[in-house]
Amino acid sequence: MESWGSISSIAFRMALAAMLTLAGAWARADAPPSLDAGVEQQVRQLALAGSQPGAGARIEVEVGQLDGRLRLAPCQRVEPHLPAGTRLWGRTRIGLRCVQGESRWNVFLPVTVKVYAQALVAAAPLAVGRVLAADDVTVAEVDLAEDTSAAMTRPELVVGRSLGRAVNAGQSLRQAHLKPRQWFAAGETVKVVALGSGFSVASEGQAMTPGLEGQPARVKTESGRVLTGMPVGERRMELSL
Repeated sequence: MESWGSISSIAFRMALAAMLTLAGAWARADAPPSLDAGVEQQVRQLALAGSQPGAGARIEVEVGQLDGRLRLAPCQRVEPHLPAGTRLWGRTRIGLRCVQGESRWNVFLPVTVKVYAQALVAAAPLAVGRVLAADDVTVAEVDLAEDTSAAMTRPELVVGRSLGRAVNAGQSLRQAHLKPRQWFAAGETVKVVALGSGFSVASEGQAMTPGLEGQPARVKTESGRVLTGMPVGERRMELSL
């Protein structure tokens, strides 16, 4: 006959085994939803097709993980899709929807689209206010999509420009790093070019506001009409009809 201590020991081990089994089942139930290899491949293809980086660019797609708090019903067919207004550039997302299963669901999967191409980088640390010279920049492969500001690719577009932000050595030089150019001052005579479908009309007017690069400006014509457009060159403004 087994002693009470022996029986207690056996009962304890059985109870512990049961608890561990339940804990394992709970962990599996709470595990974040995994992505099927076929669906992941479709996500990559959608990201590659939608990025449209231009000739000579190299694209890398990093597929993230679904939110670990999601509890998705079983699904026989998952369809990746691009949410309206989404740009497949940098950190973005792709939709996943169940089109064949017990219940329909729609979730979003984080993805990062990296677009590598040749662009200008700082040859050495560059301080705020520095007027760029040709030897301040060099060409290297950069991720065009890592910043929302456009990467500068041509030396002639940056030489002679002043920096509005500091740039580290090897860092991609962006439009946002440069101080906006002033194409004309308020009161100056400006050539105004109105662009339409297959035609253009030019006239002159007096600038009511400074013509800063990337910012709308206003020009008053001889007839007294006030036009708003974008400064694009020395004493020149364009607007679309």
